[in-house]
Amino acid sequence: MSDKKSGRLVVISNRIALPGETSTGGLASAMQAALQEHGGLWFGWSGKVSSEEKLNQISHESIDYATFDLSRQDHDEFYAGFANRTLWPLLHYRLDMVDYQRSHLDGYMRTNALFADHLVKLLKPDDIVWVHDYHLIPIASMLRERGVKNRIGFFLHTPLPPAALLIVLPKHRALLETLASYDLVGLQTARDLRALEDYFVHEIGGAMRTGGRLRAADGRSFRAAVFPISIDTTLVAQTANEAESLDEIKQLHSSLADRALIIGVDRLDYSKGLPERFLGYAHLLERAPELHRQITFLQIAPTSRGVVPQYQQIRRDLERSAGHINGMYAAPDWVPIRYVNQSFPHSVLTGYYRNARVGFVTPLRDGMNLVAKEYVASQDPKDPGVLVLSRFAGAAFELPEALLINPADTAEVADALERALKMPLKERKRRWRAMMDVLEKHDLTAWRNNFLTALTNIHAESADAQA
Repeated sequence: MSDKKSGRLVVISNRIALPGETSTGGLASAMQAALQEHGGLWFGWSGKVSSEEKLNQISHESIDYATFDLSRQDHDEFYAGFANRTLWPLLHYRLDMVDYQRSHLDGYMRTNALFADHLVKLLKPDDIVWVHDYHLIPIASMLRERGVKNRIGFFLHTPLPPAALLIVLPKHRALLETLASYDLVGLQTARDLRALEDYFVHEIGGAMRTGGRLRAADGRSFRAAVFPISIDTTLVAQTANEAESLDEIKQLHSSLADRALIIGVDRLDYSKGLPERFLGYAHLLERAPELHRQITFLQIAPTSRGVVPQYQQIRRDLERSAGHINGMYAAPDWVPIRYVNQSFPHSVLTGYYRNARVGFVTPLRDGMNLVAKEYVASQDPKDPGVLVLSRFAGAAFELPEALLINPADTAEVADALERALKMPLKERKRRWRAMMDVLEKHDLTAWRNNFLTALTNIHAESADAQA
């Protein structure tokens, strides 16, 4: 999508990356590039809690930014409540973690309406609107209620579970049926798309139409399609190559003392399969004593949502597990697990990835998992490492040359680790090249352009149909 006449791009997300702020997410870099290319507006929550209702606006390099604060009640019910204690676990197949409260749903809908109230004052008739993620599912329907006729697209960054799980959510129709108010709904994988189609057709009386369109029970139709999010492949590869000169990477080299590095990098979250990952590594140490002192597992897991009890518990469990494994197998000159609860600059992470013989990416469920893709892009083409990847990550659909595992099967995890550590260079190169070909063709720019082109074309198709 490069036609300036199509209007501004307006991006709506729960949090935005303001000028001058350090941003670590792929979404931030993708959106900033798109907004700079087309000119546009990025709108979302400021990340602050206050009683002020005013809109804060700044402009920088052809991009307008608009944010507003949330009240304490809206933050607790919308963000901490329904979004992260109800939707997040549901979307990651964790019904046992779902904490549903009617007041939280009310707060979620009320805050989405607040987003819509602010945004409707900023929109121009030819703007293209792109909404991101589970925090803002109903906002299109609220914009339509306020008379907005613009093209509106939505992209879900998380997985979408089967319809049989979705209907467990109380008042699921009041939330999920609002997806029909979008012109285009993008999902990470074909599995997620099947779940959406099944929900609309078999659970709420909708129907399939030609061209990937779904019709809701009220007659409104929309298109749903797969758009796997990706990375800036060229930039990641370049950054990893340049990282070799960093002091942090030299220190890592020195500390490893020629041991093979296994690396995991994840936000501390129960969806990431970290307890199972530790157990799989422990199983490897138990059955392959010849690998003792030959390998080191570095797990980087910055804390997130620290006020939520489940996250506090998983941190305690992992600390206990790492301590137990190190107590069992460590030697005076060797620690099997290096478990670190802090974040690192992206330039340093890519250097860590490049120096790791194994990328250890084993979420129980993940929409995509960009760490898997960044690990591959960071490798030295002459001596690439091996990706051990959960088949339940969206990335597994695009990277079948990884060693795909079920993270709940500790023996299978240990098998894959041992195979990765002993894999001949020729096979490592073959697998890496196949994955890198995918990442070079389907990078972050291609993802962004594919979605926006599809959204534009839908509008044209609709106009032709009405003519």
